[in-house]
Formats: sequence, C-alpha cells, structure tokens
Amino acid sequence: MSDTAIVIVAAGQGQRAGGPVPKQFQPLLGAPVLRRSVAAFAGRPDINLVQIVTSADRHAESEIALDGLSRLPFVTGGATRQQSVRNGLEALAPHAPDFVLVHDAARPLVTPALIGRVIDTLEQGAVAAIPLVSVADTLKRDDAGAWTTVPRDGLYRAQTPQGFRFSDLLTAHRKFAGTNVTDDMALAELAGLSITRVRGEETNLKITTEEDFSHAARLLRGTMSEFHTGMGFDAHRFTDGDHVWLCGVKIAHSAGLEGHSDADAGLHALTDAILGAVGAGDIGQHFPPTDEKWRGAASAKFLEHAARLVDEAGGAIVHCDVTLICERPKIGPHREAMRTRIADILRLELSRISVKATTTERMGFTGRGEGLAAQAVATIRLPAS
Repeated sequence: MSDTAIVIVAAGQGQRAGGPVPKQFQPLLGAPVLRRSVAAFAGRPDINLVQIVTSADRHAESEIALDGLSRLPFVTGGATRQQSVRNGLEALAPHAPDFVLVHDAARPLVTPALIGRVIDTLEQGAVAAIPLVSVADTLKRDDAGAWTTVPRDGLYRAQTPQGFRFSDLLTAHRKFAGTNVTDDMALAELAGLSITRVRGEETNLKITTEEDFSHAARLLRGTMSEFHTGMGFDAHRFTDGDHVWLCGVKIAHSAGLEGHSDADAGLHALTDAILGAVGAGDIGQHFPPTDEKWRGAASAKFLEHAARLVDEAGGAIVHCDVTLICERPKIGPHREAMRTRIADILRLELSRISVKATTTERMGFTGRGEGLAAQAVATIRLPAS
C-alpha cells in the first residue's frame, strides 16, 4: 500500500452560512462540522498523514473540536483557498507521501466508499482522481437581464476529496502560485495533468448556506447511516467503605465496591456496550486491570474513550439505556443526577439517556446484598459501508 496523505482545508470564514463562528466550527447533530470531516479520514488504514489547515486565530478552537483525533500539527492558511492548500502541501513535503487528497472541511458527509474510490483510482495508476457528479438541473445564464439556457450535456459538479500524485500537485502549486483557482482540479488542468473521473455522490454536499445545515442533518439521519447495537454487563462485590460510585455519581452507602478503578458498574457496563456497538472489543482490552495506571481511576475516562472511538469511526451515539441491579443503595433518588452525568460525559441530550433500576427479589448475590450489577444497551449510528 502506498503512503497517502490528506490535506483538509478549514481556514475560510464561511460567512454565507451565518452564525457566530465560521461554518466549520458550527455543530452538526452535536459535533462540529470540522470534526465530522476530519473523523472521516483519521484512523483509516489507507491514510497515513492527516494535515489540517486552519486560520491562525482558530487554532485553539480547532484543538477543542478535534480532541482525540490523530493528526499532524495545524498549518496556518493563506488569504485564498489555493494558498491554504499549498501551505498544507509544503508542510507535508518532508514526509514525501506518494499520494495526497485535498478535502474541504465544509463537506462533512463524505463517505468511506467515496474516499476508497479516490484512493483506489490513484493506486491503479491515475495521476489525478476527481469525484464528479453530472449536472441534472437545467442551467440558466443571466447576461444583463437577457436569459440564456446553458446546455447541460457534458457538465459536471466537482467534489472533494480530490486525489493526486503528491509531487505533481506540489509542483503545480509552486508553478502557478500567482494564478487564483477555485479547486485543485483547475490547477491540474493548468498543469496539463491527466484527470480520471471518479463517481461522486449527491449526498457529499458542501455546506455553504444556513439551509445546508438542515439538509446535511437530514442526510445524516437518513440513508447514509446504519445502526449498531452493543450490550454490556458488569458486577462488583461490596467491600468496606462509606460510598459507591454509580453512573458517575457518588452515593453515600454502608459499604464500598471492590474494583481496580472506582468500580462504577454502571459506567463500566455502558462503556462495554458502546465498545461492542463499534466493534472495538471490551473495557479490559483498553484499560487492563493489571495496569497500575488505572488503579482508582474515574470510570468517566473509560466512557469518554469509548465515545472518542465512535467519533473516529464517523458515528454518533443515538441512545444509551442502563439498568442497575441491586437491593441497596436505592437508585431512585439519584436517577436524574446519573442521567445528567452520563449526558455530560457523552455530550448528548438528556433525552438520549435512560437509567433505571431493579432488584432480583432477594435472589442471587445481588439479592443477598453481596454486591451489585449493571447491564447496558447502546445504539450508535455509523456511516453505511
């Protein structure tokens, strides 16, 4: 497999989209547009280097938006998109990848299938691989009030990611630095590079206006996604102590819970459920109980890690349901605090979190008061493969 890098351009101001911040930092179903765009590439086995280009005054904001995603240090953009792309390419030059993709951060709905088609086309020998979508609408030109119909035969809309041999694209950017173009396909045309068409996708829209956010949200909820469900279970024995941790809430009790971390059975079960839904193993693989680093650790860290894995897969947590099984302590007085704490950790609306409790009618180890247990179900939405 060849070395492939991605330059994601996020230095624009995006004023037509409205809002208090540039469009790439505005939320789209709970996650910034920039994060959704980067998450589509970060962690892919066929992408070796992820280079983000952002404006100098947005580096700190970008750090927050991309927390946990693997990438290179930010590069500051230029006055135009073309200058920003070149800055990203120059930063990649010491790595000398074989191929480079260039993607607009304002296209957060790019699918794994489309990315794969571009990379596969380059691997098969193409110099430039460009996603194109045929123009379906009748086009009209306004010449000072005189309307003219433009034949749509042979017309296409260019999308990103656009893929190139790295050395060819960097040479073209250096040679035509004084020529302002709107995308890298236009630069490839100037440089005389052979362009191979890749099938684009209608859903790979570029967010430009406020209405585009609503359209993108509908698409994310629709056919681009598939739902995965994971289940988790955990149990802990009571031991000496004066409190227990359950679902991130400290509860006074006549005993504690025995465990390597804080023994929060609720969060442990939910972490396993999310890991299961994303196909990432179980909590013991990520946080081994033999590792002293996790002794006494807050289980919120485990849950945050599972949520990051969902982000990196380009997914979203849809709903979480936790059932606590015990005779004591009583869960009812703490249920809303537990829901709120889980919602805070996962950055979800409270309506997406359920916490409930039951007993085993004094049967079994929970009925005898020897310990307690928890089970959880998590539903996540992932990009369709």
